[in-house]
Amino acid sequence: MEMKIVDGRQAAALTVAGSDSGGNAGIQADVRAFHTFGLHACTVLAALTAQNPSGVSAVHVPDADFVAAQLDAVLPAYAIGAAKTGMLATREVIEAVAAKLAAWRGAPVVVDPVMVATSGSKLLRDDAIDAMRARMLPVAALATPNLPEAEVLAGLAIRSRADMAEAARRIRAAAGCAVLVKGGHAADSTAEDLLVCDEGAFVYSSPVVANPASTHGTGCSLSAAIAASLALGRSLPDAVAEGKAYVYEAIRTSLPVGPAATVLGMPDVPDLLRHPAITRSRLPPS
Repeated sequence: MEMKIVDGRQAAALTVAGSDSGGNAGIQADVRAFHTFGLHACTVLAALTAQNPSGVSAVHVPDADFVAAQLDAVLPAYAIGAAKTGMLATREVIEAVAAKLAAWRGAPVVVDPVMVATSGSKLLRDDAIDAMRARMLPVAALATPNLPEAEVLAGLAIRSRADMAEAARRIRAAAGCAVLVKGGHAADSTAEDLLVCDEGAFVYSSPVVANPASTHGTGCSLSAAIAASLALGRSLPDAVAEGKAYVYEAIRTSLPVGPAATVLGMPDVPDLLRHPAITRSRLPPS
């Protein structure tokens, strides 16, 4: 996709997240999404991982002051149209990032909580989860929890679409941000995500790609693609549709890159917003 010019400047977006040494997820996935949407990518490293598609073998978390210094260097210098956060790892880092972005308030922020693995295992200590809930989510225009994360944030077991909607509404009431509950990991033949925002409540559906080469990095890619779409001026409901189409195509075009590694593809679709595989329906008011 060609690079986008907005008000005479190269359009840009910011990711504050962890680095994936394999290039599949994290900041590397975010940069790939930003470039696909024609955006310059600004990056703030909040964690370093030794990682491949089989798992994470080591993590190094920079000092929170260094993370803050990266934000101080980037935010005043670039015309950032939207930002996203991913792996923030510790309470100290979460608090530093939340404080800087709250003071900035320059553009929409998409927060991927990266709190709980799909298996249900916690990826953050309890104090960091509390900081995510109390400090980071109130800075967000949109939060994108997966089902286990939404259960933790909402205090609700999710077993149905109605539960997804209730969880999203509870999180929205507590944090003040729009909420996209991602249901793809629970999908059989159709992947459904549910958005609650100022415009209403929407369900986004796509067919599950059969036997994909890779799904590693899809959560990072979705939040980055939504941020990229917002940076280009889309409404939130449209940005979510475009982001979901981007991830569908990335999974569909995934491929091997080595003897034990696969990677999401690089979508090359002229109009992701009107992708035929993605359906959007409005839920009736609750």
